[in-house]
Amino acid sequence: MSTNALRRRAKEARLWLTESCFPLWAEHGLTSAGLFPEVLSLSHDDLARETTRVRVQARQTYVFTEAWRMGWKRDSVARLVQSGVSILTSRALAPSGLPGRVLDARRGTLADASADLYDTAFVLFALAEAARGPLSPAVPIAAAQQILGALDRLARDAVHGGYAEALPAPATRLQNPHMHLLEACLSLHRADREGGHLARASEMVSLFETKFTAGPGGLLGERFKADWSEPDGETATLVEPGHQFEWVWLLHTWSRLARKPLPEAAARLYAFGLSALDEAGRACQEVTRTGAPHDPSRRTWPQTEALKAHLAMYEQRGEARHAGAACRSFDVLMDEFLTEDGGWIDHFAVDGSVLAKDMPASTGYHVVLALAELIRVMDA
Repeated sequence: MSTNALRRRAKEARLWLTESCFPLWAEHGLTSAGLFPEVLSLSHDDLARETTRVRVQARQTYVFTEAWRMGWKRDSVARLVQSGVSILTSRALAPSGLPGRVLDARRGTLADASADLYDTAFVLFALAEAARGPLSPAVPIAAAQQILGALDRLARDAVHGGYAEALPAPATRLQNPHMHLLEACLSLHRADREGGHLARASEMVSLFETKFTAGPGGLLGERFKADWSEPDGETATLVEPGHQFEWVWLLHTWSRLARKPLPEAAARLYAFGLSALDEAGRACQEVTRTGAPHDPSRRTWPQTEALKAHLAMYEQRGEARHAGAACRSFDVLMDEFLTEDGGWIDHFAVDGSVLAKDMPASTGYHVVLALAELIRVMDA
């Protein structure tokens, strides 16, 4: 498959976003409590929930920021982005200065004010993206700096590196929240070049190189002991192809922004991720370090991360094989996971039967970001 084939798919991606995805989610907009809905039914009806996760508010804020950047109904989505930022900088914040985890869906107030690094990372990401979108950067960047100050004060692990994933610090360490903190810092750097965010991002890359990939095969682990050493038992043997791919794209992005060589680990993780795809190019949930399936079911997000990794390698090397791989991942997304009217079937069993019971809004972040990357890379 050629570069022209990938460019055609990039144009198809733009059409699907602007004609189907953005209209669907903007139609459902904000609830009576001024929050983005947590979930829709598979037939796109609102489903009442007692709570909504803070990360959903952050991810949907990003989705509408991307819609604004693509020129879709800018006045309407600017209001939605403003609403999202207002939530993230007020109601979603705990007295500690860090975001909480869960909001009461009816009252719009914090229902769980405990700190979580994963949620914090997405709030920072959303604020950074809003600063590069319809909002004046002053307010979201100032809010992000305050959150980062609280994070450094309350959660930085000065002994082992990284940050506590929750407070008090749990015994099990996780790479995933740190991966998204890297993503947030890269976005913050784009919006606030003098904010020191690239240095923090480089700390996460160093943690990746020295801790996250220190296990057998140099692959990305998921869970670790408190000192970042390998866990005991089966946990140490399991890896997620989607996260191998996601780090490939993040390392590529960091390399471009930091003007540093692409870390060697990117090629290793990419090769492993490719080896774990099935014949159609689908990514499963979890495999062993030897590549044997452990959870062979398929969700939407690993497909988007595979697409982003292929695009990163194509942008690095310009080789037709990476364009072809990106075409395959795009086709898997469009043919199997995304619906014509702007939604998605989020989870399939290995036999192709549908496991998803509803349509989580949180998946939109993965889909929109991957398609936006395709559009950017192909200048479509």
